[in-house]
Amino acid sequence: MSDNERPQGGSSPDEPTQQMPADAQGRIRYQDPQSTTPREPTLAEQKARQMAEQRRAEAERAEQAAAAAKTAKRRKMLIGGGATVGVVALVAAMYSASEVSAQANASTEYCATDQNGQPGVRDQDDYCDENYVNSHGGYTHGGMFFMPIILPGGGFGGHHSYRYAYTPAGTAPPAIGSPAAGSTFNKPSGSTVKNTKGSTVQRGGFGISSKSGSSGS
Repeated sequence: MSDNERPQGGSSPDEPTQQMPADAQGRIRYQDPQSTTPREPTLAEQKARQMAEQRRAEAERAEQAAAAAKTAKRRKMLIGGGATVGVVALVAAMYSASEVSAQANASTEYCATDQNGQPGVRDQDDYCDENYVNSHGGYTHGGMFFMPIILPGGGFGGHHSYRYAYTPAGTAPPAIGSPAAGSTFNKPSGSTVKNTKGSTVQRGGFGISSKSGSSGS
């Protein structure tokens, strides 16, 4: 086929294809962080950063204020608790000291014969026990205990009278059969009183009212 007979608008397979310039297809550009100058932030970005920094600072201040308030509250509680414990400890110490003093200066209650209204000699404590006296032929009256006198030939010859006697403060009772020197039948008022077994029958001192635990006068 002659050149004149080639189709219009056609191309020969042997003709090279026309290429597009590289710049026309676009390219990817890379920036070197060491040599590239960063751009200035926009006004919107600057404002956003300022607001974020302000919120962070306010959050830190609020956190510090809350921590300070918590510490102050804890300190007040500790101080208040310490003061309460201190007062309780002080009262307990005063009470203990008073108790020790009261015990050391206690009067002792014991059974003694009645000789014209005065303590005569100490006798066994059973003679001032109402149950014991009643079960052994005796009787009680007006805070006094009456035990029958057993005669040598048998039978009874009247009664011995007994009452509770009290030693001076801090003084031990006499031995059974010994004179009740210095003792009295009047129970000391407001003082601690113990029996011969060491039990407290009347508690006194440190503002505690006296109460008798015996049947003595």
